[in-house]
Parts: sequence; C-alpha cells; structure tokens
Amino acid sequence: MLTKPCPNWPIDQMTMIPHFLTAMKTIALFLFEDFQILDAAGPTAVFEIAERLAPGSYRLQLISMHGGAVRSSSGLALDSLRADDAPAMDTLIVVGGNGSRRAMHHHENTAYLRSRARDTRRLCSVCSGAFLLAAAGLLDGKRATTHWHRAEELQRLFPAIRVEADRIHVRDGTIWTSAGISAGIDLALALVAEDLGEAVAKHVAQQMVVYYRRPGGQSQFSALAELGSNATPFAPLLDYMRAHLSERLTVERLAAYMAMSPRNFARAFTREIGISPARAVERLRLEVARERVESSREPIEQIAASTGFHDPERMRRAFVRHFGQPRRRCAAFAHTAEHDLVFSRVVPVGFRR
Repeated sequence: MLTKPCPNWPIDQMTMIPHFLTAMKTIALFLFEDFQILDAAGPTAVFEIAERLAPGSYRLQLISMHGGAVRSSSGLALDSLRADDAPAMDTLIVVGGNGSRRAMHHHENTAYLRSRARDTRRLCSVCSGAFLLAAAGLLDGKRATTHWHRAEELQRLFPAIRVEADRIHVRDGTIWTSAGISAGIDLALALVAEDLGEAVAKHVAQQMVVYYRRPGGQSQFSALAELGSNATPFAPLLDYMRAHLSERLTVERLAAYMAMSPRNFARAFTREIGISPARAVERLRLEVARERVESSREPIEQIAASTGFHDPERMRRAFVRHFGQPRRRCAAFAHTAEHDLVFSRVVPVGFRR
C-alpha cells in the first residue's frame, strides 16, 4: 500500500512512500547521433517525478557507444556515459529519431543491445528506436510498435515481427516498444505503474499534465493525416470532428461549422478529402473505437456511446464493413484472455480465430 499525499503540499514535499522497500532501479537511455530529444526527455521527466514521489526508486543514466556529448536532431547535445562503462541496469530504453536509420546498421549498436538483453530486466524502445531492437534480432516473433509513419517500413524490413501500428505501446514479455515521440511518456508511465503502482503513475501524469492513459491509439493521428494535411481548408473541421465523436455530426452541423451550405459543403469536402463527410466521421469513430476495444477494459456499450455509434451492434457492423475480416485486421483484440470476452462481443463468432 501507499500513503496518500496531502493535496496541499508542494510537489517538492509531496511523497508517496511505500510501506515496503524496493531496490533502486537504474533506468538507462541509449542515445545515438541525430536522436529525437523528446524521446529521451519525455521518459526522463516521468522517472524524475516518480523518484520525487517515491524516493529511492530510480536512478537515471544516459549512455551511448562512445560516451560524451551526443547531438540530437535539434542540434542540442546531451552528455552520456560510454555504454561499456555503464553499471548494471534494470531497464534500457532505446530512443528514436532520424539517426535511427544509420544507427540500426552499426554492428556495435546491435551487438551491445543483444548483450544487454541477457542481463536487463526490461528492454524498451521509443518511436523508431524499435528499428535498432529489430536489427539486433530482439523483436523476432514478438509484437511491437513504432511511429505510425514508419510502421509499414518496420514490417517490410523485419517480417518476423508482428507490427501493431495503432498501439501507443506494446509489451511482449520483457520487451516494451512505444509509438512515436511523445508516446515515450506513455511507455514510461506504464513502466512506473508496473514498478510502483498505478497511484504513483497517475500522480506523475497529473504533474506532467498529460493523460495517464490517452484516449485512442496512433490512428487518431494517422487517420487525420491521411484524410487531409494541415494545408487543407478542412483541417480545422477534421479536428472538430475528432473532438466531438460522441455527438451527432450531420452534414448540416459540419456545414454550419464551415459557414457553407450543406450541398456546397458536401461537394467541396468530398473533392478535397476524397471521401464523403459521413465516411470521414465513421472512419474517425472506427479508429478510436478499435483502439479502445483493444487496449482498455471499458464496457463495449460505453465505447460505442462515447465514439458516437451508441449501439454496440451498429459498431460491430461498422467494424465488419470497414475492416473486412476482423480475424486479420483486429487479431490484437484476442491477444490476452482478459480481452477474449470483449473480442467476442464485438466480432461475430465466424470471424474469430
């Protein structure tokens, strides 16, 4: 059990002290040239605040193959310890970034990761850091994710991996992978929850002003990107649609938002985006609902209501219509026994494995 902090204490005095002592865990972040700085900074902030809430829990260490200053893609550099000099670690997190394309081909990087996999409790990646784990052969036969924009590339280059492109983070045994950039924060929160409990992880999220479990997966970003870029005049409308999925989004309402007549709006939207307004709304609803069915324990009725389907049967029919064969496209629904019931309520028996 954990003591409950006084809500009026300042954060530097607010601690949640376990009634039992756990050994301090060293969290190492593996850097390479042209890494994405938020991939390192996001998880670092999570563990820093967790340490403040539960003193003695974490020690942070930045490492790289040669040590010293490592330049990020922003031009800013972070100091690091030479990897071979690093102490024993509990968790190793490989960051991502533009430099991952080169780093994955450096034998010393992949050899080091393979060696650390033998004596590290958890091996993790943020964003395209998954490519380094994949190049080291550590993801073969496992489920993994990466930035949605590079998910197809990861699957193509490493067909032995089961890439789950829509997940914010994926755990398969001792290996954890996360989606793009800011998803490293989600991953770190999940690690803290495993180590110190959900109460501490939730307090960390509150202090960082982020979702403890964000609503929806990467598809909420990839779907919007595929429907239209920021340059389209309908970009604000797409954001509006995403924010109001639980409500009735009729052509008349959407047209009014754009200050257009319904007829002109429907024609212009279809011409610009490539699908009708109704189809765009359904697609956004499906992507959000799919992620929540897959990664949460929410009742199906609640998911259907909050994503605008309202009726679970209507949502099930939309799944079948949009994804074709749920057995192929939604196989992740049945990855764990605890989700089997959820899966059976969404996908008809004939489509199950």
